[in-house]
Amino acid sequence: MDSFQLYFRLGVQHILDIQGYDHILFVLALCAVFIPRDWRKILVLVTAFTIGHSLTLALATFKVIQVNTELIEFLIPVTIAITSFISLVRPKPASGKGVTINYIFALFFGLIHGLGFSNYLRSLLGREISIWKPLLAFNLGLELGQIVIVTAFLLLTSIMVEMSKVSRKEWTLIVSSFVFGIALMLMLEMKFW
Repeated sequence: MDSFQLYFRLGVQHILDIQGYDHILFVLALCAVFIPRDWRKILVLVTAFTIGHSLTLALATFKVIQVNTELIEFLIPVTIAITSFISLVRPKPASGKGVTINYIFALFFGLIHGLGFSNYLRSLLGREISIWKPLLAFNLGLELGQIVIVTAFLLLTSIMVEMSKVSRKEWTLIVSSFVFGIALMLMLEMKFW
Protein backbone atom coordinates (compact mmCIF):
# COMPACT_ATOMS: atom_id res chain seq x y z
CA MET A 1 0.00 0.00 0.00
CA ASP A 2 1.43 3.37 -0.94
CA SER A 3 1.61 6.40 1.31
CA PHE A 4 -1.45 8.10 -0.22
CA GLN A 5 -3.70 5.07 0.37
CA LEU A 6 -2.37 4.62 3.88
CA TYR A 7 -3.14 8.20 4.94
CA PHE A 8 -6.44 8.27 3.05
CA ARG A 9 -7.54 5.18 4.97
CA LEU A 10 -6.29 6.73 8.21
CA GLY A 11 -8.47 9.82 7.53
CA VAL A 12 -11.56 7.70 6.92
CA GLN A 13 -10.87 5.61 10.02
CA HIS A 14 -10.27 8.72 12.11
CA ILE A 15 -13.72 10.12 11.44
CA LEU A 16 -15.55 6.78 11.61
CA ASP A 17 -13.75 5.49 14.73
CA ILE A 18 -16.43 4.97 17.36
CA GLN A 19 -13.81 5.49 20.08
CA GLY A 20 -13.20 9.00 18.74
CA TYR A 21 -16.89 9.74 18.46
CA ASP A 22 -16.43 13.47 19.04
CA HIS A 23 -16.16 14.06 15.28
CA ILE A 24 -19.28 12.01 14.64
CA LEU A 25 -21.15 14.03 17.27
CA PHE A 26 -20.00 17.29 15.71
CA VAL A 27 -21.13 16.23 12.23
CA LEU A 28 -24.50 15.18 13.69
CA ALA A 29 -24.80 18.54 15.44
CA LEU A 30 -24.09 20.30 12.12
CA CYS A 31 -26.67 18.18 10.28
CA ALA A 32 -29.42 18.16 12.90
CA VAL A 33 -31.50 20.94 11.33
CA PHE A 34 -31.38 19.52 7.81
CA ILE A 35 -33.41 16.96 5.89
CA PRO A 36 -32.36 14.97 2.81
CA ARG A 37 -33.29 17.63 0.26
CA ASP A 38 -30.78 19.97 2.00
CA TRP A 39 -27.85 17.68 1.14
CA ARG A 40 -25.97 20.43 -0.76
CA LYS A 41 -26.01 22.73 2.28
CA ILE A 42 -24.77 19.90 4.48
CA LEU A 43 -21.98 19.07 2.05
CA VAL A 44 -20.80 22.69 2.12
CA LEU A 45 -20.93 22.74 5.94
CA VAL A 46 -18.98 19.49 6.25
CA THR A 47 -16.43 20.72 3.70
CA ALA A 48 -16.02 23.99 5.64
CA PHE A 49 -15.33 21.88 8.73
CA THR A 50 -12.76 19.81 6.79
CA ILE A 51 -11.03 22.97 5.53
CA GLY A 52 -10.66 24.27 9.07
CA HIS A 53 -9.53 20.87 10.30
CA SER A 54 -6.99 20.62 7.45
CA LEU A 55 -5.59 24.07 8.06
CA THR A 56 -4.74 23.51 11.71
CA LEU A 57 -3.48 20.00 11.01
CA ALA A 58 -1.05 21.48 8.48
CA LEU A 59 -0.01 24.38 10.73
CA ALA A 60 0.54 22.07 13.70
CA THR A 61 2.40 19.54 11.56
CA PHE A 62 4.77 22.27 10.36
CA LYS A 63 5.05 23.42 13.98
CA VAL A 64 3.75 26.88 13.09
CA ILE A 65 1.33 26.66 15.99
CA GLN A 66 1.49 24.72 19.22
CA VAL A 67 -1.33 24.59 21.72
CA ASN A 68 -2.14 23.14 25.11
CA THR A 69 -3.52 19.66 24.40
CA GLU A 70 -5.74 19.68 27.50
CA LEU A 71 -7.30 22.97 26.41
CA ILE A 72 -8.07 21.59 22.94
CA GLU A 73 -9.49 18.37 24.39
CA PHE A 74 -11.83 20.54 26.47
CA LEU A 75 -12.75 22.88 23.59
CA ILE A 76 -13.77 20.03 21.28
CA PRO A 77 -16.86 19.08 23.34
CA VAL A 78 -17.53 22.81 23.85
CA THR A 79 -17.79 23.21 20.05
CA ILE A 80 -20.16 20.24 19.91
CA ALA A 81 -22.31 21.67 22.70
CA ILE A 82 -22.46 25.12 21.08
CA THR A 83 -23.40 23.68 17.69
CA SER A 84 -26.13 21.46 19.12
CA PHE A 85 -27.40 24.27 21.38
CA ILE A 86 -27.81 26.52 18.34
CA SER A 87 -29.94 23.79 16.74
CA LEU A 88 -32.03 23.56 19.91
CA VAL A 89 -32.66 27.30 19.89
CA ARG A 90 -33.20 27.47 16.13
CA PRO A 91 -34.42 24.01 14.99
CA LYS A 92 -34.79 24.98 11.32
CA PRO A 93 -32.02 26.02 8.97
CA ALA A 94 -31.75 29.74 8.63
CA SER A 95 -31.78 31.38 5.26
CA GLY A 96 -29.55 34.17 4.08
CA LYS A 97 -27.03 35.37 6.68
CA GLY A 98 -27.89 32.59 9.14
CA VAL A 99 -26.54 29.97 6.77
CA THR A 100 -23.33 31.97 6.36
CA ILE A 101 -22.89 32.03 10.15
CA ASN A 102 -23.25 28.23 10.20
CA TYR A 103 -20.44 27.94 7.64
CA ILE A 104 -18.23 30.24 9.70
CA PHE A 105 -18.93 28.16 12.82
CA ALA A 106 -18.14 24.94 10.93
CA LEU A 107 -14.86 26.39 9.64
CA PHE A 108 -13.82 27.87 12.99
CA PHE A 109 -14.75 24.76 14.98
CA GLY A 110 -12.92 22.66 12.38
CA LEU A 111 -9.79 24.61 13.31
CA ILE A 112 -10.19 23.48 16.92
CA HIS A 113 -10.92 19.85 16.03
CA GLY A 114 -7.88 19.72 13.76
CA LEU A 115 -5.65 20.67 16.65
CA GLY A 116 -7.01 17.73 18.64
CA PHE A 117 -5.50 15.20 16.25
CA SER A 118 -2.39 17.12 15.27
CA ASN A 119 0.08 15.59 17.73
CA TYR A 120 -0.67 12.04 16.63
CA LEU A 121 -0.61 12.91 12.94
CA ARG A 122 2.60 14.90 13.38
CA SER A 123 4.26 11.82 14.88
CA LEU A 124 3.16 9.73 11.89
CA LEU A 125 4.17 12.33 9.32
CA GLY A 126 7.55 12.85 10.95
CA ARG A 127 8.76 9.78 9.08
CA GLU A 128 7.68 11.08 5.68
CA ILE A 129 10.04 12.89 3.33
CA SER A 130 7.28 15.20 2.08
CA ILE A 131 4.17 15.65 4.16
CA TRP A 132 1.96 17.38 1.58
CA LYS A 133 0.75 14.22 -0.12
CA PRO A 134 -0.02 12.33 3.13
CA LEU A 135 -1.70 15.42 4.61
CA LEU A 136 -3.89 15.79 1.52
CA ALA A 137 -4.72 12.08 1.55
CA PHE A 138 -5.66 12.17 5.24
CA ASN A 139 -7.99 15.14 4.76
CA LEU A 140 -9.63 13.63 1.68
CA GLY A 141 -10.23 10.48 3.72
CA LEU A 142 -11.65 12.62 6.51
CA GLU A 143 -14.04 14.26 4.04
CA LEU A 144 -15.17 10.88 2.70
CA GLY A 145 -15.75 9.62 6.24
CA GLN A 146 -17.87 12.66 7.01
CA ILE A 147 -19.90 12.10 3.85
CA VAL A 148 -20.56 8.52 5.01
CA ILE A 149 -21.83 9.86 8.36
CA VAL A 150 -23.98 12.49 6.64
CA THR A 151 -25.43 9.89 4.25
CA ALA A 152 -26.33 7.57 7.14
CA PHE A 153 -27.84 10.49 9.06
CA LEU A 154 -29.90 11.61 6.05
CA LEU A 155 -31.20 8.07 5.54
CA LEU A 156 -32.25 7.92 9.20
CA THR A 157 -33.77 11.40 8.92
CA SER A 158 -35.68 10.32 5.84
CA ILE A 159 -37.10 7.34 7.73
CA MET A 160 -38.00 9.39 10.78
CA VAL A 161 -39.28 12.59 9.17
CA GLU A 162 -40.64 11.53 5.82
CA MET A 163 -41.81 7.98 6.48
CA SER A 164 -42.61 7.89 10.22
CA LYS A 165 -44.12 11.37 10.14
CA VAL A 166 -42.06 12.71 13.04
CA SER A 167 -42.01 16.46 12.54
CA ARG A 168 -38.80 18.02 11.32
CA LYS A 169 -38.66 20.23 14.41
CA GLU A 170 -39.14 17.28 16.78
CA TRP A 171 -36.42 15.30 15.01
CA THR A 172 -34.01 18.23 15.21
CA LEU A 173 -34.75 18.68 18.91
CA ILE A 174 -34.24 14.96 19.61
CA VAL A 175 -30.90 14.79 17.76
CA SER A 176 -29.66 18.11 19.14
CA SER A 177 -30.64 17.24 22.72
CA PHE A 178 -28.90 13.87 22.47
CA VAL A 179 -25.71 15.42 21.09
CA PHE A 180 -25.83 18.32 23.57
CA GLY A 181 -26.19 15.92 26.49
CA ILE A 182 -23.20 13.84 25.45
CA ALA A 183 -21.09 16.94 24.81
CA LEU A 184 -22.00 18.28 28.24
CA MET A 185 -20.96 14.99 29.87
CA LEU A 186 -17.65 15.07 27.96
CA MET A 187 -17.00 18.61 29.17
CA LEU A 188 -17.73 17.68 32.77
CA GLU A 189 -15.36 14.68 32.57
CA MET A 190 -12.42 16.84 31.46
CA LYS A 191 -9.61 17.45 33.87
CA PHE A 192 -9.21 20.93 32.45
CA TRP A 193 -11.40 22.38 35.20
